Amino acid sequence: MKKPTDLGSNRTGAQASPVDAKKTAEGASSSPLIDGGTAADLAAERLGWAQDAEPVGSMPPPLSVTGAIKSAVEMLKGNEPTVLLDKIGERLAFERTGVRLYEALLTKLAAADLHEGGPTQAEVLRIRDDELRHFSELKEAMESLGGDPTAMSPCADVTAVASSGVGKVLSDPRTTLSQCLEALLMVELVDNDSWAVLATLADGFGKKEMAERFRWALADEAQHLDMVRRWVNQEIIGQAGLAPTPPQGEALQPPASV
Repeated sequence: MKKPTDLGSNRTGAQASPVDAKKTAEGASSSPLIDGGTAADLAAERLGWAQDAEPVGSMPPPLSVTGAIKSAVEMLKGNEPTVLLDKIGERLAFERTGVRLYEALLTKLAAADLHEGGPTQAEVLRIRDDELRHFSELKEAMESLGGDPTAMSPCADVTAVASSGVGKVLSDPRTTLSQCLEALLMVELVDNDSWAVLATLADGFGKKEMAERFRWALADEAQHLDMVRRWVNQEIIGQAGLAPTPPQGEALQPPASV
């Protein structure tokens, strides 16, 4: 096989062996659950663990006296400044990962059978450089608040786990360019919404200049999202042997209900 869409020896479907599929279904329906438990029992067990579990990590204390004073002032107002620091830490981890993902895409791009309208090396380099610049800006923002940009905040930890599969897709030599682009599309969708939340948080804490910088980054990310969407569309259409579609000026809207 040269492409994953080539016909091969895939026998994962039940229809490939109807007799064995029937036996499997019969075995599953006749076997009792372990210890006689039910789905409700499992949900109750998970609920108990969720209520008693410690959180994923914690926020480090401020590195400086100034940072401690700023945090104390916000807490006296009833605010939680650590939420802003946690979300900045999350974006730091995400943008750092983004640089690595687009570096991996450059390698995939060099080995790919490209189609009209797909990514170019210059476009991928541009996004990679934007991600690196955003990382530097987030580092400065974290330091200006008295935080440690090298610390792994709780949200950064969760985000790293959630996005780890994307890195595996891009680094797997068997994956195609379009498969990698679809994985990156998930990243860009999350990135856009997360920058919007971060800007809103900065505004709420009176960090107007910081919020403005975050919105400039959001504008970059909106362009990244448009580019990756276009690449995915054109690469898959090209694989199917169809003519490339013209660029869409606006996102498609669902049809009106009849």
